[in-house]
Amino acid sequence: MEKWKAKLKQVEERASHYERTPLSSVYRPRLSKPEEPPSIWKLFYRQTQAFNFVKSCKEEVHVFALECKVGDGQRIYLVTTYAQLWFYYKSRKTLLHCYEVIPENAVCKLYFDLEFNKLANPVADGQQMVALLIEYVCKALQEFYNVNCSAEDVFNLDSSTDEKFSRHLIFQLHDVAFKDNIHVGNFVRKILQPALTLIDHEDDLIPETRSNGISHFSEAAIKQAISFNKMSTDKNIGQSSTLDSKKLERLESAKQSSSDLSFLVVKNSIGKKHLFVDLGVYTRNRNFRLYKSSKIGKHVAFEVAEDNKFFPKQSKNISEEKQHFLSSLVSNIRFSDTLQILTCNTSESKQIRGEYSVSTSTSVKSIEGFQCSPYPEIDHFVLSLVNKNGIEGGIRRWNYFFPEELLVYDICKYRWCENIGRAHKSNNIMILVDLKNEVWYQKCHDPVCKAESFKSDYFSLPPEVCLPFLFEEEEEFTTDESRHSETKNPHKLSSNKFSEDVTSNADWDNCVDDPYFLEATEDAELAEAAENSLLCHNSGVDEIPDELIMEVLQE
Repeated sequence: MEKWKAKLKQVEERASHYERTPLSSVYRPRLSKPEEPPSIWKLFYRQTQAFNFVKSCKEEVHVFALECKVGDGQRIYLVTTYAQLWFYYKSRKTLLHCYEVIPENAVCKLYFDLEFNKLANPVADGQQMVALLIEYVCKALQEFYNVNCSAEDVFNLDSSTDEKFSRHLIFQLHDVAFKDNIHVGNFVRKILQPALTLIDHEDDLIPETRSNGISHFSEAAIKQAISFNKMSTDKNIGQSSTLDSKKLERLESAKQSSSDLSFLVVKNSIGKKHLFVDLGVYTRNRNFRLYKSSKIGKHVAFEVAEDNKFFPKQSKNISEEKQHFLSSLVSNIRFSDTLQILTCNTSESKQIRGEYSVSTSTSVKSIEGFQCSPYPEIDHFVLSLVNKNGIEGGIRRWNYFFPEELLVYDICKYRWCENIGRAHKSNNIMILVDLKNEVWYQKCHDPVCKAESFKSDYFSLPPEVCLPFLFEEEEEFTTDESRHSETKNPHKLSSNKFSEDVTSNADWDNCVDDPYFLEATEDAELAEAAENSLLCHNSGVDEIPDELIMEVLQE
């Protein structure tokens, strides 16, 4: 009996001990040392799957892209924590080609991607250009948001080669961030509009080149503009004097505002002018190369630039290298009650564009969508263009411009470009269908192709998708519906059937890059629209309206 009581007491004591110090309900695997981070490390072949996994995680994890194959730009997506990635990344034995994926709608830092061809710009001083840009952006932040910063708040990373100058700038603003990188892009375009104006109106005002490689408008060009406007005024066409006077004022204003940012204008390998700042890096779920990473097939990684003036605060627990890594992450934002979120909406950008630019204010009427266009037969034809050679491309979005009868298709999963003779690694293409002239051609979202104003050769549309044929089909359909569906064209599907097939087979999602599709296509085709409008007016009217003259000259 005594033995039993002793056994019972021992069990009660052990039960009491486990009540005070219970076993962990969830086992969390760790690396070899207990102070190292949890092992959250999962790879996905699709970006969407990676972000869906992030939503299911209780820990603060992030998505990174890893280049894994030379030539085709193929990437896989890694989900892990900052600490876990740095643990393996710091040795630089593996993970040599990594990118941060800046999530859509995520609060982020202000950042820039800067580059130019050294051979095409032999006298350009890259360091001076970076310093001037930082100074200008700091002034803009103060003016628009009352945010104080300097070069000491800008992490300056360099991956330049003998042929190419390349920098990343990441602003380390205290308790200040942008709502997302779309708002960052709007802000950058807004403050750089004078420089864009300088490039856009190269034909109106011919810039001279100074000894340091920086362009500016010559007085001769201004006098030439004055002379031209005087000549136009003498013709006394309606209100030409008022309009020409306004044009001159805007040209003069463009000269004064653009001269401050003329250092941003550089040339590419074929002599075409473009911005030192890459405006194509502000898209949804953008891949932005990491500090210490190089492009696959290359050996030049981003390192701290020799003219960098940002130095993170010293910490006993975090090495300087890790602080540099964390500072370089665009979406690494510490939330607090005092965090100020900056916004810059598209409407604001358009308003600024109207103030700085002398481009036409004529609006192009258009409709757009993510389902079938008004011409499903043409949708099907476009899909046939991007579904070949084992590649299953799709239509992400369409846009229809009424005056020009132009259908613009934004293509996904098919990136072959006639300009470079191969597929782009990350930028998508567009297929444009000119219904008026019954032709189609290809253009690009790629910044280099856009800077070169690339447009492929024109290709004739098949007769069965041209408007006269479609209208004839529609007329016969309304006259005898049954005969149309059974005997008119047995190999051709009806419009309703076409809609079903195209909607089910094509990828009409709205979750990938380039939110500025409408703006890009509108800008690209506006000049052609003005030319067509001019021919139309000229054929039926003796005098050309001043508004139309201004529209054509400005474009």
